[in-house]
Amino acid sequence: MPEPANTKDISNDEIDLLNLFRRIGGAIARFLRSIGKGILISVVFLFRKWLPLLLSIIAGLATAYVLKVTTPSLYTTDLVLRTNATSASDIIAHINRLHTFCKERNSTALSNAISVSEKDIKNISDISAFWIIDNGRDGIPDYVDYSSSHNVYDTINIRMQDRLDIRVKIKSPEVLIKIRNGMINFIHSDSLFNQMNRLRLKKNQEILARINYDIIQLDSLQKVKYFEETRNMQPKNGGQMIFLQEHNTQLIYSDIYTLYAKKQAIESELALYNDITTVLSEFSIPAKRMNAGGYFAVRIIPIFFGLTLLMLILLANRKNLEEIFRKY
Repeated sequence: MPEPANTKDISNDEIDLLNLFRRIGGAIARFLRSIGKGILISVVFLFRKWLPLLLSIIAGLATAYVLKVTTPSLYTTDLVLRTNATSASDIIAHINRLHTFCKERNSTALSNAISVSEKDIKNISDISAFWIIDNGRDGIPDYVDYSSSHNVYDTINIRMQDRLDIRVKIKSPEVLIKIRNGMINFIHSDSLFNQMNRLRLKKNQEILARINYDIIQLDSLQKVKYFEETRNMQPKNGGQMIFLQEHNTQLIYSDIYTLYAKKQAIESELALYNDITTVLSEFSIPAKRMNAGGYFAVRIIPIFFGLTLLMLILLANRKNLEEIFRKY
């Protein structure tokens, strides 16, 4: 009997699917063999050309050393500020005006801004302000976003709004104190920041006065309630003591303690953070220059090595390249 048509179609589909899988498997195997062959050829090529590649590394080291000797020393150090009257974003934008002056080599504007002589200004390479990142929103600073790569839409790892980092690059650490004082004065002399700080202090003083008044009122109320409760507890007509109402005086204690805690917090704020900003971490005298030999080596050696490798590859394939040029 002839085989049904649908059975033949199913058999043909199964054969086509198996053929497809074989082709995919063969393509993957050829791709892996090509990668393995390419790696093997590359390793053999590098071993055969080890001498010029080694010479390129030595040349990179020599160039890095020459640059280290001929380039003026550059040091970096950081200052951490707490912002009291405004947000960190306002202070960062304000400080980065100094960064613009450094970038544009506008020594006169920079000198006038931080009240440092132009002779000392020549020792300043850059002044920049950066966000401090809090991972996990636990209120503890974790790292400084020097690369400005933090995702502003990240709601777990956030920018801290009450502090910032200021990094200074200088050629001579001796001028660091002058730069520090000049930057603080540059921030504190801003009229808008001063007005915001005066309003903050006035508001805290008004709140403190109200808290003191409320503490006195609660204390008086506590005494009145104590005497009323004591009088109601006295025995009548010489009989036994009768408790006519529950003791409610204890309920006032928690309110008083809450007010005292708020009072102490505001008093600490007024005493410790009474200015526009507060220095949390001072500049440290840098012990090691930023642009040492390693600074140049990690940048120059890959360039020398890559250029040498490219030249060797072109020389090894020059005949093929000549044929391509003649053909096209």
